[in-house]
Amino acid sequence: MFWLLVVRALRLRLQRVAVVFAALTVGAAIVTAMASVYFDINAKMSQELRTFGANFYLGPGHGNSLPESMLQPIIDGAPPGLINAASPYLYGMVRTELQKVVLMGVWFDSLQQLVPYWQVKGDWIGVNFDDRHAMIGIKLADILHVKLGDTVTLVEGNKRKALQIKGIVEAGDATDNMLILNLDLAQEWLHQPGEISDAMFSVNNDLGQVDAFAGRLQRQHPELDVRPILKVSASEGQVLDKIKGLMGLVSAVILILSSLCVNTTLMAIVGERSREFALQKALGASARDITLQMLAETGIIALAAVICGVAIGFVLAQVLGHAVFNASIALRAPVFPLTLVLSLLVAAVAAIVPVRRALRVVPALVLKGE
Repeated sequence: MFWLLVVRALRLRLQRVAVVFAALTVGAAIVTAMASVYFDINAKMSQELRTFGANFYLGPGHGNSLPESMLQPIIDGAPPGLINAASPYLYGMVRTELQKVVLMGVWFDSLQQLVPYWQVKGDWIGVNFDDRHAMIGIKLADILHVKLGDTVTLVEGNKRKALQIKGIVEAGDATDNMLILNLDLAQEWLHQPGEISDAMFSVNNDLGQVDAFAGRLQRQHPELDVRPILKVSASEGQVLDKIKGLMGLVSAVILILSSLCVNTTLMAIVGERSREFALQKALGASARDITLQMLAETGIIALAAVICGVAIGFVLAQVLGHAVFNASIALRAPVFPLTLVLSLLVAAVAAIVPVRRALRVVPALVLKGE
């Protein structure tokens, strides 16, 4: 009899039920979309913010250089997946056929990940062992009247080294005045074998790992200058916090509006069913029976709304992902349980006042004259 009453109550009031279903579906869809983006945004936003460049600096605590041999153990000792890219840098002055220039030695295979904001005319050099090509800053190229494919020759006494220019760099900083070589060749011409000036890292910071990594390295290597590049690393956390806060606020507002809509509709349904509840009470139904019946009806609608809302919300999450990050949003494990719990909670809260109104129905007054 209980389930017969529940099914008939839903079937005989399809218009009211459709309004409750639509309100809960909208709420579930927004929660699913926002939760999907929320749980996936760390990875997506961290990837987007990598365009700011390196966010971690490692240099000598004293002096102007440190051994290159210290760098690889630090990289190997980092937690898996923490470091996206790393490169040592070595700076110095060398002479070309025309004039002295500033030289910068790097690991070319990591350079593009560390400085993705560089505007490069031509091509990046992709391998560390390339000692026949170089990249040059745009201002230095103008001074030396060098174009793509031209040759810059390093000179030291009778020793000469010709380098073909593969890319012209516009970085907007001091790099625009530098000649960029692979690290081994730079160490050879600067007479600093096995030495580097400093190193830069691109470190994942979606959970604030940069500060923790810096603290650990500083304890292990007190002789080094270890620090996050605050303009980059701090931006990640600030942007993520603001976006997550905005998504939480949007979700909360939608859920409140859904709850109000459900509450209003259920109140109307209770008003229409007052004689039904009065008759049930007259026949011996307890307050618990009526409460369970109304919660069951609301729960069934909410479960159906969650199923539809999750599907719609996941599609909406993909739209947001491609619009903001130009990438798909993964459906993370916590999304469905979170949507289910919040949707059922909204439905339960919205049903509190209608249930109390149903329980206050007095059979003698409602059925008077029946």
